[in-house]
Amino acid sequence: MASRNPSVSRAGRVFAWCLGALLIIALVGIAWIGVRGLMAYSHLQAARTGLVAVAQSADQSVDPAALSSVGEDLRAAHELTSDPLWRAAERLPWIGPQLAAVSAVSSAGADLSESTLAPVADLAASFSLDAFRPVNGQIDMAVLTGLRDTALAASAGLDSAVAELSAVDRSSLLRPIREQVDELEDQLDAASTLGEAAVALPSMLGADGPRTWLLLFQNNAELRSLGGMPGATAVITADAGRISLDDRGTASIPRFDEPVVDLGAERIGIYGERPAVWFSGTTILPEFAEAAVSAREMWKRAHGVEADGVVSLDPFALSYLLRATGPITLPTGEVLTSENVVDVLLRQVYVDYPDPRVQNDVFASATAAVFGAVVGGAANPTAMIGALAQAAEERRLLLWSSVEDEQSLFAGADLAGSLPATDGGVARFGVYLNDGTGSKLGPFLDVDVQVEWDECAAASAGSSRSATLVVNLANTAPADAAASLPSAIAGGNYGVPAGVLRVVSYIYLPEGAELMSTEGIPVGAFGGGLDGGHRVLSHQVDLPPGGTSTVRVNADLDALAASALAAEVTPGFGVSTVASSCSR
Repeated sequence: MASRNPSVSRAGRVFAWCLGALLIIALVGIAWIGVRGLMAYSHLQAARTGLVAVAQSADQSVDPAALSSVGEDLRAAHELTSDPLWRAAERLPWIGPQLAAVSAVSSAGADLSESTLAPVADLAASFSLDAFRPVNGQIDMAVLTGLRDTALAASAGLDSAVAELSAVDRSSLLRPIREQVDELEDQLDAASTLGEAAVALPSMLGADGPRTWLLLFQNNAELRSLGGMPGATAVITADAGRISLDDRGTASIPRFDEPVVDLGAERIGIYGERPAVWFSGTTILPEFAEAAVSAREMWKRAHGVEADGVVSLDPFALSYLLRATGPITLPTGEVLTSENVVDVLLRQVYVDYPDPRVQNDVFASATAAVFGAVVGGAANPTAMIGALAQAAEERRLLLWSSVEDEQSLFAGADLAGSLPATDGGVARFGVYLNDGTGSKLGPFLDVDVQVEWDECAAASAGSSRSATLVVNLANTAPADAAASLPSAIAGGNYGVPAGVLRVVSYIYLPEGAELMSTEGIPVGAFGGGLDGGHRVLSHQVDLPPGGTSTVRVNADLDALAASALAAEVTPGFGVSTVASSCSR
């Protein structure tokens, strides 16, 4: 039997010991990272829970102690994910990007705890939302100035945190981690926008001189792309925080012989000149900035007043504000509440007042009454902020400013009323609906919009991808609508029988998408063109009572880096949307 070589045996034992030591070190390292990762996750979750609690507090007050605790958790998470071992592990395949993303979130949070939460906590120590409550139509500008200064102090930290998260490569992240990073980035973007708005608010309310805002009241009973036909108007004047409502009336501005603004060849090819010659047609344009410019110019030519900006709202937005003000009584005797205002203004008014001029007077007086309650201090500040946020999110409250620096703050925000943008991995379609008869049958139109990937696997893998948009419309008016409904509601104009809903639709494909096919639109029955980077399809359909329509649009999204789909739809009554996403 051959004897063993002592040197070889010794080398084997040394190798085994070294390998064992490396394994132990690796296991210890994994355990170290795992334990610290769990602890960091616990701190991040605690911070998130604390921020949600602050945001959802019953009285919208901000507890400085709660913010301080959030800051401590964020700093602790950063300390746990920034040691040399953690940094080294970030270079490993697969697990490394996950650790780097967690570290980036923790780092952004720690920066925010110092640069943003600290000034907010200082303000919260002496701040109450009641300070926003107007007194005799006057808002305390000192409160707004303090809010602006805090926003300025916090803005650099917010911008830095957004930039840090934007630099995170999401391509190899697990879905739960990617969603958390995306959600935090979206929240910080929203916070940054709010901060910028807080900076602009004093000027918008007349801190630097009187400002005028044209107020449009959109009537959803007669559908337009942005919501409804402008049915009543007023001018809001703000001077050093004192707010008044003047020039209340109707939108009875005559047709202009020539377009008041240049819509451009592309949009004229889609919409014709109507949005630039008819005040009632301005909101056919689905981009509020363009509609507002046209409405502002028409108002200037008709009344000699050039507004600094345009604000739009609809009866649904009024219903949200009435939750904050409580019931109000109109000069005509109607009592408006958050529960009945939509029905009163969009149905009952046509039953009680056949004269269109009186109908518009009711719209104007309702808007003025709610406005008076708000600026008179009757509104609960907490409920009012919630009402405005809901109205903006649903695109029922829209705003445009002629001051470029102010308008840029709202770019991409819901209240800007912009065209659908493809960003953050989401490809957005647009479905904009218009009444083609001059009827007030909008409350009887049910809208169901669905958008989904044709093959989810292809969308996730990055291969050839296509999606289908489905638009279902239904006229729920009674079968005897022509006889049972007032003529103002049932219509019967432009050769369309009473009770029939003529719906003119404009469907916007995501920017860069290519049209593949359509179903439900007869050959040669649709028009459209290009609006910026969007392919636009337009078509009309006549729906008798009980009638339905289904249109399918298939689009190639291969050129878009998107894993999720969405659709923006004209805000109306029975509107539902279903969107899908494809991700790991």
